[in-house]
Amino acid sequence: MTVTDPFRSFRFRIEALGLDRGGVQSVSGIERMTEVEPYREGGVNDFEHQLAVKTTQSTLTLKRGLLDPWFWDWHEDVVTGNIERKTISIILVDQTGAEAWRWVCDGAFPIKWSGGDFDASTNAVAAETIELVHHGLTRQ
Repeated sequence: MTVTDPFRSFRFRIEALGLDRGGVQSVSGIERMTEVEPYREGGVNDFEHQLAVKTTQSTLTLKRGLLDPWFWDWHEDVVTGNIERKTISIILVDQTGAEAWRWVCDGAFPIKWSGGDFDASTNAVAAETIELVHHGLTRQ
């Protein structure tokens, strides 16, 4: 099947330890960047070589409606010194619900948990946000 339209950014799900952790409102930080170091070669004056030095990963941020204490409990373990690294998968699905792309973050653990803002003048859903560091991002 040839894909003719781009995938929609709202069709995704999250897995952790092989379990579906659906209900996530947004994911950000699916990125990596390779730093370069310029190298000037003697006698070559019209450009600089760019040498790849290292690749860094952004922190991954997950936001969801406040449901169960899974995010809180995981961060609480980190706070108390029991750092449990987990594998997190972000799965983009096509219009039929079939998996189209999968990004895997190995060795992830939370460094920040936020309970969001509460405002009695709105009818917004209570949300929580968790920020994760990880060993690397791969596509499977």
